[in-house]
Amino acid sequence: MAWPTVLQNMIGGLQGMIDHAMVGHFVGFAGNAGIGVGLQIFLVVMVFLASLFSGMGVLIARFAGAGDEAGVNRAASQAFLLAVVLSVGVLAPIGYFAAPWLLGLVNATPAVLKESLPFLRIMFVFGFGMMLFFMLGGALRSAGDSRTPLKLGLAVTIGNIVFNVLFIRGFGPVPAFGTRGAAMGTVLSSGIVGAFAIYKLFNGSWVIDFRHVSWKPDWEIIRALFRFGLPTGLQGIAMNVAGVMLLRFIGATSMSAEAQASYAVGYSQLFSLVTWTSVGLMGAAAAIAGQNLGARQPERSRQAVWQAARMGLGIAVVVGSLFLAIPGMLLGLFGLTQPDTVRIGTELLAYLSVSGLFITVALTFTGGLQGTGDTRSPLFITLVSQFALPIGMLTALQATRPLQPRDIWLAIVLGHALRCALSVWRFEQGKWKTIEVTNTTSSLR
Repeated sequence: MAWPTVLQNMIGGLQGMIDHAMVGHFVGFAGNAGIGVGLQIFLVVMVFLASLFSGMGVLIARFAGAGDEAGVNRAASQAFLLAVVLSVGVLAPIGYFAAPWLLGLVNATPAVLKESLPFLRIMFVFGFGMMLFFMLGGALRSAGDSRTPLKLGLAVTIGNIVFNVLFIRGFGPVPAFGTRGAAMGTVLSSGIVGAFAIYKLFNGSWVIDFRHVSWKPDWEIIRALFRFGLPTGLQGIAMNVAGVMLLRFIGATSMSAEAQASYAVGYSQLFSLVTWTSVGLMGAAAAIAGQNLGARQPERSRQAVWQAARMGLGIAVVVGSLFLAIPGMLLGLFGLTQPDTVRIGTELLAYLSVSGLFITVALTFTGGLQGTGDTRSPLFITLVSQFALPIGMLTALQATRPLQPRDIWLAIVLGHALRCALSVWRFEQGKWKTIEVTNTTSSLR
């Protein structure tokens, strides 16, 4: 269940690197900044809206475990309707007109605004394909099919690369669209794959089948989507806000440029070797825990989450060992060779070698909680461990003395450690066993 999602995350990360490399080469620094700013805003909105589909995952996994095919299809079809309404009726019009205001919030310079505004508007207006991709990935994985989302992700990535080569730099009669070309490639590739996915949903060849469902809004299911999904969306917002504040603290250190470069490479890139795997295991743990709970086997749900945590720990140990053994070589792969940057980056990797052990366990148990329907606990755990503790600690330190990079690194580790402890504690309480899921098409309660 986990490896296809891990591979999909890696491929998606490669796609982003290619986008930035091409825009940086053909447009320049302002183009890179425009994509970075625009994509950050778009993803905050998209992740919040798509988080509603985590509620769909809870319902589908529970119905799949109970052998209720009608319930699976009903929940997925209602989520599909929600995706249409959100993307076409909310995201497109509001995003188009609000884009300049949103860019103003991040103090984009005129040069960056010129590149970012058309990029962001294209992503908002034509974002239905991406919304559908998020929805389908969660639905299929929750129903037990983790390979089809991988195939869809591969198709989106390949199409995006081809269209980006065509539209960013121009080719033959096609003019060079620059930064806009990156957005055009993304929405075209996801839109084409989305059209193919709709065809498959209506011809009965996937585990989810839309041929015989009713398209009348089922308000009981829709309320359940919001009930289980909204806490996950708020959790994502809290994580993003905390990340921005950490960057502000890093910028306040005496060697801010070196620290920010080390953070960008060490945390955002190298640490992804742990998080890619952990997110895949989180999705697998959520699906299997939810399915077993639907099959009235709560002990198997518990065993699945613990097994996922053990797998994650094994990988985190290997990656952490590399962080300690060859930090200079790893940083050098990204061009970090300046002595102060290497020193700070090596220090960060040492902290992350420990932090990886905590975050992989935290994420797998988060998956267990969310998959069984307890989506509120991870929200509160995130607010305490990823926001209150590190931000509060760094604010207090900054009031007494100048911050050092190691202060931020320590705050990250302590936050991950607390998140791990609280996630395991909450899951082991076992209150998720009593969470009820109701559906008008199912007798499951």
